Amino acid sequence: MKVLLINGSPRKSGNTYTALAEIAKQLSKHDIKSEILWVGNKAVRGCIACGQCKSNGDKRCVFGDYDICNEVISKMGECDAIIIGAPVYWGQPASQALAIQQRMLYAGGGNFQGKPAAAVCICRRGGATAAFQTLQMPFQMCNMPLIGSQYWNIAYGREEGEVSKDIEGLQTMRTLANNMAWMLKKIHDVNTTDTPERETWTPMHFIR
Repeated sequence: MKVLLINGSPRKSGNTYTALAEIAKQLSKHDIKSEILWVGNKAVRGCIACGQCKSNGDKRCVFGDYDICNEVISKMGECDAIIIGAPVYWGQPASQALAIQQRMLYAGGGNFQGKPAAAVCICRRGGATAAFQTLQMPFQMCNMPLIGSQYWNIAYGREEGEVSKDIEGLQTMRTLANNMAWMLKKIHDVNTTDTPERETWTPMHFIR
């Protein structure tokens, strides 16, 4: 089993990556493979409603080599689940992450249908819940089971790597990974426990 993790941040090794790496590390403990795919820091196309992805029948976006959209679609043909992570800008997911998500699901929806999915958002302070909901909604329209955690899949940090100080946030990422692993094993009829693995809760807040 394999989970594709999309790093929707323009910063390749920033806080979004740190959160996704925590998920990948935890998935490996369940013998589940993962791959972190970076959206990049170059321009990403938005959907122009040309309909070419439907009329040509190849489940690919017309903007072939412009960005990683078609690469994601191809990889999801071999992956069992997907997690998309993004930083929060202006109370919304980073635009490049949202553009990739919308195009990949519309053009290559057949590779995503029925596969577990999750969204992860990273912010400095506010707007994360709105961004998180925005990233989850397209998955819900594609018959994809949503994977949650002990809290919304959110972590906090501003400077690169600062999210590693968010103790509860990283625990939320690990719990998300445990829930994803449990769901995948249930789907693939692999012997597993009746309930997902749980850590002792380590709450944290802004006042230090």
